[in-house]
Amino acid sequence: MFILLKRKGVDALKKMAQWVNTKLGFFALLVALIWGKSLLAYFGDFNLGIESTFQYFILLINPFATTILLLSLGLFVRKPKRSYITMFVIYALLSILIYANANYYREFTDFITVNTMLGAGAVSSGLGESALRLLRPHDIFYLVDLIIIPVLLILKKIKIDTRPMRARVALSFTVLGALLFSANLSLAEADRPQLLGRTFSRDYMVKYLGLNFFTAYDGFQTYQTNQVRAEASPNDLVDVENYTKEHYAAPDDDLYGIAKGKNVIYIHLESFQQFLIDYKLKDENGQEHVVTPFLNSLFHDNQTFSFDNFFHQVSAGKTSDAETLMENSLFGLNQGSLFVQLGGKNSFQSAANILNQTNGYTSAVFHGNAGTFWNRNETYKNFGFNYFFDSSYYDVTPENSFQYGLHDKPFFNQSVQYLEHLQQPFYTKFVAVSNHYPYSTFENDDAGFPLAQTDDETINGYFATANYLDTAVKEFFDYLKASGLYDNSVIVLYGDHYGISDSRNHSLASLLGQTEASWDDFDNATLQRVPYMIHVPGQDNGGINHTYGGQVDALPTLLHLLGVDTTNYLQLGQDMLSPEHDQVVALRDKGFMSPKYTYYGGTLYRTQDGSIASEDEANSPEVTALHEAVEKQLTISDQINNGDLFRFYTDSGLEPLVPSDFNYQDELDQLLKIENEKGTASTSLYSKNGNKTTEDLYSTKSYQEYQTEQQP
Repeated sequence: MFILLKRKGVDALKKMAQWVNTKLGFFALLVALIWGKSLLAYFGDFNLGIESTFQYFILLINPFATTILLLSLGLFVRKPKRSYITMFVIYALLSILIYANANYYREFTDFITVNTMLGAGAVSSGLGESALRLLRPHDIFYLVDLIIIPVLLILKKIKIDTRPMRARVALSFTVLGALLFSANLSLAEADRPQLLGRTFSRDYMVKYLGLNFFTAYDGFQTYQTNQVRAEASPNDLVDVENYTKEHYAAPDDDLYGIAKGKNVIYIHLESFQQFLIDYKLKDENGQEHVVTPFLNSLFHDNQTFSFDNFFHQVSAGKTSDAETLMENSLFGLNQGSLFVQLGGKNSFQSAANILNQTNGYTSAVFHGNAGTFWNRNETYKNFGFNYFFDSSYYDVTPENSFQYGLHDKPFFNQSVQYLEHLQQPFYTKFVAVSNHYPYSTFENDDAGFPLAQTDDETINGYFATANYLDTAVKEFFDYLKASGLYDNSVIVLYGDHYGISDSRNHSLASLLGQTEASWDDFDNATLQRVPYMIHVPGQDNGGINHTYGGQVDALPTLLHLLGVDTTNYLQLGQDMLSPEHDQVVALRDKGFMSPKYTYYGGTLYRTQDGSIASEDEANSPEVTALHEAVEKQLTISDQINNGDLFRFYTDSGLEPLVPSDFNYQDELDQLLKIENEKGTASTSLYSKNGNKTTEDLYSTKSYQEYQTEQQP
């Protein structure tokens, strides 16, 4: 019996091998392999939120239609070798697309868009270690056959079928692919009506119609967006102006201008989420460790306007999206990064430009990474930043840096040599990076803070790097106080985006007093909160504010505290300290947060208790109005960005920027020249300090030294 079964198995394998040696057999093999790789990505790497057996069925069939349609192009090629080469090239591109998305999704919980592909070069530097951390053992199945199949063809283990194929046979497979797609689309629309019309999310698009279709559809949308810019005109500003006037929130009279004339120092808290504030991590012995003691003290200081319901509003542009929002009161793009795609092309009404032209502020960004990362070296010129000190201005070594740049302690320390030469008042931003994925723990004097105890190494290291960031910020504050800058400055600290992605939050649940089984999308929504603190030394009007707001609201809030009238600027956010603030926070994917309702992952929740709202509530006029408000704000932002509409706006009173006027080379020499020219009129800290450096006022300590200080 065994011998008989063995013979039948051998015969079946022979028949299969013979069939693969036909052109249609080779075609079918490639289709089957793409189907297998797609399922590997769907179930092994993506989190598509499968909710029913019907959705499982759609997921199982959706790779076939577009794969058959694309590979059938090779069947039309009459010469056998060229036909096989054509099919294999298409197959290889599809395989690479699947793998690239699988890898990308592990970090961004999103799919690669055409804009992301076009901007890959601007975000690729310094990603080596991070990319390696994203690799998985099963990745070999995505790519190994791209080597095996050509080898089998060369060795003639897979023989090329030299028989001619009729065009009508090739056409029949193209038609089959089209019919299968029509059937797939009908099934998708039955389960999710208006899937294409409303474009709920990229997850939905891939879940219902597959990765190939999503990429093609995204490419079409990208083309349409580019056409919008080419066809834009001043008439397109009418809707924008009407919206900003209707949406404007007047400042609180008691707070307007309380920081007038002060320096502004932004501190960018990389990947820092609100739950870290006041958080105590238990080590393996049960001892509690305060993660961010200094930032906690700032958050509770009456000199600080602190917001505990402040949300990031970024998409795939992440850090660069946060900068777009904070600097311009505009959203980033729905796909890709605005910095990369439009930063070097568009006109903006940024904080740096407004403060320079209205109040004579000098502006600068400090960042210990390559200037080309996120296309900052071009975008900052269009934002109007006078200076940009990137990694070329710092002493960066393997010991004091990692793939995203200089570590925070040496970064703040080395920045002083440039900061002290800026003419005051100044508007500055310090982009810290150490608290960045993959949250690698320190092996030098900064090591020591305990790791969390979960099954996810990324989460385990997150608290240690956050503690390091906290210490670095404290040391910088100590310098500001010692040098005299502190009393005449407004210091703004903000988290740019989540540090732990939704796909990892289940592993985080136990550290937040929940269980993995009970964790849901409402919990994911709550973790989109990031810190926002405006520290104004010398006043005591601050405290913790529970107003709901987002990064788009930061610019008008700051400008009003500085006494800058914003009525003539096209800003989409509202002053968060204004009694007129509407407390609706739009997310880039059209979700939203508000004191009463939260819409996240396609589900409406009651914000107070996280319960799912009833169908009647979801369809109520109140909720419909919230959806419309979010849609309107995002649409207006996209119209401004995609049409580059600020180039047509003349009522701001701002002179047009000339990016070529900004030179980010030899900037210290530029600053010294200005000091010499101004002489006794120079307002730089260096000049005010009797032409003496303040670098020696900066003090840094190791983790163990800080621990010793805290002991009774």
